Amino acid sequence: MARKKSPTLTEAELRLMEVLWEKGSATVSDVVDGLPKRLSLAYSTVLTTLRILEQKGYVRHTEEGRAFVYHPLVNRSEARRSAIKYMMSRFFNDSPELLVLNILENEDIDAEELKRLKEMIEKSE
Repeated sequence: MARKKSPTLTEAELRLMEVLWEKGSATVSDVVDGLPKRLSLAYSTVLTTLRILEQKGYVRHTEEGRAFVYHPLVNRSEARRSAIKYMMSRFFNDSPELLVLNILENEDIDAEELKRLKEMIEKSE
């Protein structure tokens, strides 16, 4: 049975998107070269993942000569928002409050971070 496609970026997809966000646009070879050497992903693996990203609406390609050049359609901020919305709907009943409370209860947040969070809350009120 085929695995259900993730509506958000998988780890493998995120790695490729990071390269595209950094470069602006890239061929498959450029993406392979832009990945950390420890990953040593095959050209065909990167190509397949870029095609999946295109099907999901995260990238598009143009043809330049014989090469396909991939361009991000979604920026980092949009990808973050999408991932957070997905996580909130799955684990926190669509409640930003439950998400934030979980973070506050389960993560070590230093005094400076708490101060910035308080300032942001005050600005939003």
